[in-house]
Amino acid sequence: MTELTEFLRHRIETTGPLPVADFMSACLVHPQWGYYTRKDPLGAAGDFITAPEISQMFGELIGLWAGIVWQSMGEPSEVVVAELGPGRGTLMADFLRASDMLPAFRRALRVHLVEISPALRAIQHQTLKDEHITWLDDARNLPDGPLLLIANEFFDALPIRQFVKRVDGWHERLVGLDGAKLVMTDGPVVDIDTPEAGPGDIFEVNSQARNYARWLGCRLTDQGGAALIIDYGHANSAVGDTLQAVRGHRYADILDSPGDVDLSAHVDFQAIADAASPAIATDVVTQGAFLRSLGIELRADRLITAAPQKADVIATACRRLIEPSGMGTLFKVRALTHPGLPTPPGFVR
Repeated sequence: MTELTEFLRHRIETTGPLPVADFMSACLVHPQWGYYTRKDPLGAAGDFITAPEISQMFGELIGLWAGIVWQSMGEPSEVVVAELGPGRGTLMADFLRASDMLPAFRRALRVHLVEISPALRAIQHQTLKDEHITWLDDARNLPDGPLLLIANEFFDALPIRQFVKRVDGWHERLVGLDGAKLVMTDGPVVDIDTPEAGPGDIFEVNSQARNYARWLGCRLTDQGGAALIIDYGHANSAVGDTLQAVRGHRYADILDSPGDVDLSAHVDFQAIADAASPAIATDVVTQGAFLRSLGIELRADRLITAAPQKADVIATACRRLIEPSGMGTLFKVRALTHPGLPTPPGFVR
């Protein structure tokens, strides 16, 4: 039993069952016992791996994508670059190396990393020790100016509320107690707008994601720029229970060992686009289609030519990023842009 379990049990006994969002928030970012507060969850020794850790090609292509968008913005002399939830700093390191191909773009960059995890922030400092980086706890504290924002596997970790349909209507799902055991239970009937659903269906609402998107849409519309969102999720709002726990690269019980397992939920890309209006949202494409459009296979061929002894490793990483058996179709990509910008690379029909 974790220390966070004891904390949650006491809180429930004192104030009553917790909304799923409050439970998820405590599990991930509690200042003492939160999952992201205490540990580096990435890599073979962690609980999961992200695309930037699979291959340098991922961050390089995003860096070049950003450079092309910057050109379409009129090549401003300064541009705020922000990454939300930057992991170990690997994506940004590859992004910056690729940006050297456009010297004027490289000089224009004012890089900010938005990170609340002390453990991951320390690793980012080491990864990017030779770069001029500003760290923030909240993207809404970014300086003014044209913005290029990257959010790779950020929105899936924001706490969600869950609602379950019963015969008498929708009830918010809560985390309560059955004796000493954490269990899911129903709250009172609530009135919410949802897609068509039947008894037992679950609908998820990510209020934090919508608030971020609302701010981002206003920021891009007022000051210019674009945002790139890459995550696993669904293109259109729909019912379904997507809350999941992962530990040691395997699925785990959501209520087991709070603070020691990663919790996440699928991203509702339609809800993000709706909240971000009047910024323009591109169509949602798969990660595989997006990276292929940016030339990942050509980049892999060039890396193999430069290092033939690593051919199998490079080819395997490329397949993992773009094929359905890997991350190619599970992960989706959507961009948000200032209304005056052309459709960015990777999304042109």
